[in-house]
Amino acid sequence: MIKHIAVIGSGTMGNGIAHVCAQYGNTVSLIDISEASLEKAIKTITGNFDRMVTKGIVTTADKDAAIQRITTYTKLSDGVKNADLIIEAASENESIKLGIFKELDSVCKADAILATNTSSISITKIASVTKRPDKVIGMHFMNPVPVMKLIEVIRGYKTSDEVTKIIFDLSGKLNKIPVEVNDYPGFIANRILMPMINEAIYSLYEGVAGVHEIDEVMKLGMAHPGTVAIGRFYRP
Repeated sequence: MIKHIAVIGSGTMGNGIAHVCAQYGNTVSLIDISEASLEKAIKTITGNFDRMVTKGIVTTADKDAAIQRITTYTKLSDGVKNADLIIEAASENESIKLGIFKELDSVCKADAILATNTSSISITKIASVTKRPDKVIGMHFMNPVPVMKLIEVIRGYKTSDEVTKIIFDLSGKLNKIPVEVNDYPGFIANRILMPMINEAIYSLYEGVAGVHEIDEVMKLGMAHPGTVAIGRFYRP
């Protein structure tokens, strides 16, 4: 049973994952090499919980209890040594991730599951630097994590059925919807999203419509929340 979750990386995705894991009763270790980044992450998590309190999604007592479940660490081995599940959410850089997983394999509990939040890097390749490829899996959360329901669950070549089931069960407990996707570049979310963004940029370049108009079409016609096509990438 998963009770203690370590999250590596305290940026946008990492602090969102830590938020959700703590919200639903798990002990959380949030790990980053920068103390300042960890302090910023806790401030962000607290602010996000405050908004949830204002909207009546959680109570103040729920918020305080969740934040108390999060402990920060700057030393990887200290943060992961008691974890049942480690979710890596560091930079989307293959060499960095491979280095992290190689180290994790030597400092984690023998039965710990190693997950990565990668949006595109092969789970099979990441698993290959460990001695537990059956316990390595992809958990691709969507941004913003506290809001978005989807988790893309990606099995590597040797990921076991048992580990996959554990991650599916945990995803449900986090109030998320897991969807199993095969280990191909970009998986599904980014494989479809990137061509869509490129086409939106070409539409702007060719003068088909302006930034505001393209975003309005995507929001009103395709039900994409917020600014999805151009506005967050293009600044005139």
